[in-house]
This record gives sequence, structure tokens and C-alpha cells, in this order.
Amino acid sequence: MILDTILGWFSTDMGIDLGTCNTLVCVRHEGVVLNEPSVVAVRKGTNIVLNEGEAVGLVARDMLGKTPGSITAVRPLKDGVISDFEITERMLSYFIRKVHGRRGFMRPRVVISVPSGITAVERRAVIDSAERAGAGKVYLLDEPMAAGIGAGLPITEPTGSMIVDIGGGTTEVAIMSLGDISTCESVRVGGDNFDEAIINHLKRTYNLLIGEPRAEQVKIQIGSAAPLEQELTMEIAGRDTISGLPRKIVITSEEIREALREPIAGIIEAVMQTLEKAEPELAADLIENGVHLCGGGSLLRGMDKVISNATGLKVIAVEDPLSCVARGTSVFLENLHLWKDTLDQEGYAWE
Repeated sequence: MILDTILGWFSTDMGIDLGTCNTLVCVRHEGVVLNEPSVVAVRKGTNIVLNEGEAVGLVARDMLGKTPGSITAVRPLKDGVISDFEITERMLSYFIRKVHGRRGFMRPRVVISVPSGITAVERRAVIDSAERAGAGKVYLLDEPMAAGIGAGLPITEPTGSMIVDIGGGTTEVAIMSLGDISTCESVRVGGDNFDEAIINHLKRTYNLLIGEPRAEQVKIQIGSAAPLEQELTMEIAGRDTISGLPRKIVITSEEIREALREPIAGIIEAVMQTLEKAEPELAADLIENGVHLCGGGSLLRGMDKVISNATGLKVIAVEDPLSCVARGTSVFLENLHLWKDTLDQEGYAWE
């Protein structure tokens, strides 16, 4: 550990929230220094990244749904896990190089958050990708732990803390106490499923086809999980599936809420299952401590209300929910000497 500390002086160690939709990178004592989409633009039929490896993140996202036949914009993670090993490696390499630069000659230590429900093979794929991308030592931290640390919850104390992290590809629900996860559920339902539900609704109801970026706009502008005091409308353009011509329609927040009912129900079910498995004393603690909500999906209007109505518990939105997990990886990195042994023994961090 002393050697690790000394090596840390010569490298820019970082914590990475490797998300299905976005990747965030934190540096010790600096906070979030990079927040870019988990998207890579490659030449079709190959793993060659465009523009000498620079068509990653924000540049690549702008190409989604708009690329010519020779280019493909790829999201190499699906449901929180790696679906394309080589492209993930190139994406991580770009992000690590962008943050680490030429500062120091050592390969950086990297803490990466991963869904708690992934397999040992999927964990190993993350480690291998990070090492091949330029990382030195790699530690994997389960997302609920990272979220709890980033939210400042008293997870090391003998009291129950509950986190619901709604990401792009997965929702992580966990109850933690004494530095460990007591019970958790990891379901592959998240913001991407919200977008897919909106796309399917417009196609089924209006014969209108839209892409993922436009579906996300609908979700942000008029999407909701609970009835609104003043319902909203929005004009949306797409391609008519019958005539093949561009067309505009006006949609309402009520119909989008109905379209989102199924994925929201999946998240509520995971929350209820976690509570049902909780130890009685930890469940009792939650009456006072409540449920903490984070992740991009938590920003959907009324999400806190539907969880509160289903559980009877107060639901607290954490500060800056989008960067909560990334901040947790950074805090873990800063206190590696305190967390490392315990987490390695319990399998929450891999080296």
C-alpha cells in the first residue's frame, strides 16, 4: 500500500463511472473532469475509430442516427455491461488518455463502477479492457456502493441506508450497512428502456418512426412517472412508416406517461423485492433514513413520488444525481488504504 501511494504521486489516478449512456471520470481532489456519451464512431464493418481515434464521446454522439453508409456510431455497452470488447477498449483508451495526458510516466490506478448483478466473466472483461486501454491497477466497485459513497450516506455505520440508482441500462437497488451490501437487486431496466418505450408508442399509435436522440428529448421535455399539475404537450418530427415521408405530430405528457408505465413498474418491483428481503432492523431504519434516489433516470418527473407511494417511505433525491456514482469512485480512490482490504475480501473491488 505504501508503494501504491508513492506511485500515485506520479500518475493521475481516476475513478470511472462506465455507463451505458455516459461515461464520467473523476480525478482525486478535482471532482468530475470528463462527462461524455459512451459512443464511438467507427468505419462500418471494422473496429477502426474515425479521425485517428478522436470520434469518441460528444463527437460520436452527434453522429447517432445520421451517419452515411460507410460509418457506424456504436454504443459499446448494453445494459451496463460490455457488448463490444474492442470498441470499449478504444473508448476507454481515449478517455484515459484525455484525462491522464502526459502527466507522469506511470500508468494510472483506476476505479471503475460496475452493476452489482454482472457475472465474473463480465467483470473480467471490464478489467481487461481497462488494462489494455492504459490503466495500471484496476479496482471494480459495485455501483450501489459507489452511489452510497458518492451520496455521503453513512454506509459504514450500523444503520440501514437504501439507494436506488436508475442508470441508462440498469437500475441498482441496495440496502447497505457496516460497509457492506445487505441485500440488493440489479435489473436491466433504465433510461434506455424509457426511450425505447417512447419509440414503440409513437410507431404503434401514430405510425411515426423516430430515433433514440429524439426519444430522449421527448422523455426530458414532457416525460413523467406521476400525473403533473399542468400536463405538457410537444411537437415531434419523424418519418411516417406508411408513406415514408417526414411528418410532425403533437403528443401529450399523459400518453408518454402511459407509454412509460411498464419500465417504471419494473423499477418499482426491484425496489419492493429489495425491501422484502431486508433484515427487520434494517427495514425499520429506513422509516427514518428513507430511500435515496440517484442516476439519470431519477430525473424523470414524479419518479420520487411513485416510489414513495409504492413503499410508504420518504424518497430523497441526492445532490447532482448524474455524477453520484462517479464521485463515489473518486472518494473510494482517495481512501483506498481504508477500503481496499475489506472490499477485496467481500468481492466488491477486484485487483
